[in-house]
Amino acid sequence: MTTLCDMSSFGKIIGERAAETPGKPLDVLVAGCGRGEPLELGGVDCRVTGVDEDRPILRAHTVERPDLHVYALGDLRSVPMTPRGFDIVCVEFLLERVQYAELILDRMVNALRPGGLLLIRVRDRESAYGFVDRVLPGWLRGRFGEPLPAVYEPVCSREGLRAYCLMRGLMIAEDRGETTGPARLGPRGKLVETVCRVVAALSRGKLDPVYDEVTLIVRRPRNHFARII
Repeated sequence: MTTLCDMSSFGKIIGERAAETPGKPLDVLVAGCGRGEPLELGGVDCRVTGVDEDRPILRAHTVERPDLHVYALGDLRSVPMTPRGFDIVCVEFLLERVQYAELILDRMVNALRPGGLLLIRVRDRESAYGFVDRVLPGWLRGRFGEPLPAVYEPVCSREGLRAYCLMRGLMIAEDRGETTGPARLGPRGKLVETVCRVVAALSRGKLDPVYDEVTLIVRRPRNHFARII
């Protein structure tokens, strides 16, 4: 069974999945391909498709990614995603920066084959870091290394994603929180850490002061009677 042994590497999870079906190439969709590191696939036989918004900063990163065989940039409500065309869909730091996040997520679920895996990495709106990120003005966010919009619709949280999966009949195999916010890792990391702790204290426990990222492994059931989109 796929585990969370190293959720920092979606490539490792893809490799584990490939080992379950030797001799069968995997079709992988990377949603949010305009950010993040290329998948470390280690020779896994797969075809990787990327999708993201069509923004200059995202396009520049996408065209340089060595792991993508093909990509499409545009409105994620209409950009091509073949229904039931993928064994694995990776959604990395995308949902928190787009509008209509649930609709877009629905399209990604529809792109999964029965039994396929949905790997989600999202900045949690219910963390202190996520709260600060979404209330700061854009020009100030840019100074802390976040040049893209901060939308943070309700699904962009651990509870929001759990509710989404419940309503769609999806099975959450595992989930956990991480601390990876780019502003924490920069030269103002100490300041950001202090701000997060103050904000968490003012929230009276509603906002988590430590973790800011939620990572989940979600499975689309094989049973055609399951409640899928």
